[in-house]
Amino acid sequence: MKIVFLDAISMGDVSLEEMAALGELVCYPSSTAEEARERVRDADVACLNKVIVDKAFLDAAPKLKLICEAGTGINNIDVKLCEERGVLVRNVAAYSTDSVAQTAWMHILNLAGRAFHYQEFVMSGAYSRNPVHVDYAHPFTELAGKTLGIVGMGAIGQKVAAIGKAFGMDVIYYSTSGTSHCKDYPSLSLDEILSKADVISIHAPYNERTAGLIGYDEFKKMKRTAFLVNTGRGGIAVEEDLARALDDGLIAGAAIDVYVKEPLPLSSPLMQIQNPGKLLLSPHIAWYSLEARSRLAHEMAQNIRNSGITS
Repeated sequence: MKIVFLDAISMGDVSLEEMAALGELVCYPSSTAEEARERVRDADVACLNKVIVDKAFLDAAPKLKLICEAGTGINNIDVKLCEERGVLVRNVAAYSTDSVAQTAWMHILNLAGRAFHYQEFVMSGAYSRNPVHVDYAHPFTELAGKTLGIVGMGAIGQKVAAIGKAFGMDVIYYSTSGTSHCKDYPSLSLDEILSKADVISIHAPYNERTAGLIGYDEFKKMKRTAFLVNTGRGGIAVEEDLARALDDGLIAGAAIDVYVKEPLPLSSPLMQIQNPGKLLLSPHIAWYSLEARSRLAHEMAQNIRNSGITS
């Protein structure tokens, strides 16, 4: 069995030995669309993270039996066409729940606690020149008693919600699927979530219901003191509208880990905002802890093992 990993650089330094033990494993750091088609010609299994699987890809891979997504989202794969061709598609769910929840809270705490501002205030020498022992001009926000609004109450959303409760926050959520399966917290409409929450944290998949879900009109419904955090998927909060909302003072701040185009182009509206101190950007790292990637590698090997493919 030949296993081809088309963009293995996404796994970093995590071991792929368990996968290699299942067959002939060939790893490429990255692959263009043309390179991917050439590299899967004799593959039984294709492992990939962001490589697009379309008709041209499948046409070039007559032996292909299984596609292993190195992650949870499968927006890059034409699943229906794979089904028609008899090619199995397997992703890995829940491997990064703790990692993403931790990253979301890293951003929430940095926004509310002004961590980056205080670091700069001290390291720049401004604190040393300050007339008093505290930065009196920039108080931080206490989260206890505030309202946390979760967009998408799946496993990650519930983990983030539980941490919010530990901080003494009230938790409400909006179900992007329309099925309010979580009974631990009130399920409200999107408009209600936006108007009531002091922190909005996005943990939804990108699909026809969530694309462009939060645009300029939605930002106008939020509190001017509110923060928005997106560790879900790029495009759920409209990037251009978010930049405009921050510049117009509609919300107090935002933190983003996922983008419509990745890596984030220098021309992105998020890179052009007038007050960058309101915006924290991270390079899609919420899933990238060593522990999460180790679980991912193990579960991908399990997916290959459980597929029943032997040659």
